This record gives sequence, C-alpha cells and structure tokens, in this order.
Amino acid sequence: MSRIGNKPIKLENGVTFARNGDEITVSGSKGTLTQVIDKNIKTEVKDNEVHFTYDDPSYNAKQGLARALVNNMVIGVSKGWEKKLVIAGVGYKAQVSGNKLVMNLGYSHQIEVEIPSGLKVTCTSPTEVLVSGIDKQRVGQFCAIVRSKRPYEPYHGYGVHVDGERLIRKVGKSAGKGKK
Repeated sequence: MSRIGNKPIKLENGVTFARNGDEITVSGSKGTLTQVIDKNIKTEVKDNEVHFTYDDPSYNAKQGLARALVNNMVIGVSKGWEKKLVIAGVGYKAQVSGNKLVMNLGYSHQIEVEIPSGLKVTCTSPTEVLVSGIDKQRVGQFCAIVRSKRPYEPYHGYGVHVDGERLIRKVGKSAGKGKK
C-alpha cells in the first residue's frame, strides 16, 4: 500500500484541477500545467482535496507517482519552483544576455546555454544564477545542463553546483611531503 499515494493533495485558493481521460490539467495564478498519468489511477476531488485510488494492486507504485507529479504541479502553479546555482572558481562568472546564459568557466571560450521558454534565469551576482519556473522538471533539467558544462571538481572546489548540494572535498597527493 502506497503511503505517499494515499495522502490527499490540498488545492490552494485559485488552483483548479481537471481530468480529461488520462490527461490532468492544473491551473493557478502562475500558469497552467498538464501531465499524462495512467488511466487505471482514479482521481476524485472532495472538499477541495484531490484523492488518488486504484483497483488493481499492481498500480500501487503508479498511485504514488501520479500523486507526486500532481503535487509538484499544484506547488508550481501556486508558488513556483526555483534553484540557485553557485559558480566557484577563479575568474568563473555568468551573465544573462538576451535569451542566453553566457558563462566564463575557465575554458578558452565562453559557454552559451539557451534559456528555454517558461523559465526565468537571473544572475543575482556574477557567481550566482537563480533559475525559476512553474515546472519542477524543467527547472531541474536546465540546472543539470548548466552544471554539466563544468561539473564540481572535488580537489579544488571549482565548478558549478546547486546551492545546498552535498559536496565532497578530497585531499590531494601527500606522497613525498614531509618525508626525508
């Protein structure tokens, strides 16, 4: 029995939930999102809460998945999602230029990443990039693409990482130090 799937989702003021076949649409003050879920997962709205049920026990995991996806949609259209990227390194910096994020990451050339529609990218400082939007998956995917341009390097701490990410530092070579 799914514990996550059995939790109801409270619809905030101004958020509407609609289902047409296997497509779910959630609308709110920030926009509208749609998601396709399995038709065997039943949805029901009672007392401004969405409940998920299923008939066949083999849909246990899909109930939890459907509930998690719809919950992320409800949060996105009401509050929105945001992630902060931190750029660490000597001379590493970023700026938004038109519809592109332009970064200097220690290469001989600048790295340009196209900003997808529906996302808002701002540079709060030359070493901090704030990515926000209503779709959690798109915000996370864009952050992963930017991070892949210069992944975190554990010996010196250079690279791009998400703020709050657990970073592991490694000790460098110690052979020959202090030995005579």
